[in-house]
Amino acid sequence: MFLIQSIVRYEYLLLDDAKIQKLFELPIFGYNFLHNLYFFLITRSAIRWRFERLYIKMKRLFWAIVVCLLPFVGMQAQERTVKNRPYTDLRTFHFGLHAGFHVQDLEFINVGPQTTVDEEGNTSEQLITCDQDRWDGGFNVGVLGELRLSEHFQFRVAPAMYFGTRHLTFRNFTASTPDRVFEETQGIKTAYITCALDLIFGSQRAGNRRPYVMLGLNPMINLSGKDNDFLKLKRTDLFLETGLGCDMYLPFFKLRPELKFLYGLTDCLDKDHAGNIRDKNMLSYTNSVKKARSKMIVLTFYFE
Repeated sequence: MFLIQSIVRYEYLLLDDAKIQKLFELPIFGYNFLHNLYFFLITRSAIRWRFERLYIKMKRLFWAIVVCLLPFVGMQAQERTVKNRPYTDLRTFHFGLHAGFHVQDLEFINVGPQTTVDEEGNTSEQLITCDQDRWDGGFNVGVLGELRLSEHFQFRVAPAMYFGTRHLTFRNFTASTPDRVFEETQGIKTAYITCALDLIFGSQRAGNRRPYVMLGLNPMINLSGKDNDFLKLKRTDLFLETGLGCDMYLPFFKLRPELKFLYGLTDCLDKDHAGNIRDKNMLSYTNSVKKARSKMIVLTFYFE
């Protein structure tokens, strides 16, 4: 109030009564008139400022409430989503088909320097290494049968056939020159009959999706192999497989994309193959490998 009076007195000293009457065209009321006028203007500004502050606070509160309610609105919308095939997971046992792609690799343990004897009886020491220098692709097809154990656990049997190739490179460092490494290559065509035995743990279904993880064993029978190759794989192998996927409930069937990793548990190298080789110059390449294990990465689509 003291500040207002000071302002009014200052303005009153600058303006005489004639100028005030001319400006406002009102009767001269002296000091009380100016005081009331300034008080009214300042009071109106203060009220407007308070309403603007209140408007800003209400606006912020409104948007905060909207943001807090969005998750609940999303949940309600999700609950209202039409569930496709709502009873498909309640079946005790069901069948299906699957197809996919894979890449495969061989992990070798090389012997290192080896002593060889040629046909004339001369001995020599050689250093030969073997490696699959790239991941080679293939495809797989099969059928499946799945048993429901509980709400979250299923047991799946999935017979399939895997077709692919492997590209092997042998490097003979003994026969190499400083400018060139002597190499031999071999392509192995693979055809496996498999029967995966998997335990699946699925989460709670959310709308038309249900993620899961799986773990299992996959025995394989190798149908390929030639006696005139440098290396030959055993007829049987056993893989440990683990992966993850997601059930997608479509209107007419359930689609299940799955990515899994397979690692061979046994030595898949046929060590008796050396006795069947007729060309003795190939023996140094055959004997250069001590052990081999298979690895695969498989992307499969299940139709149930």
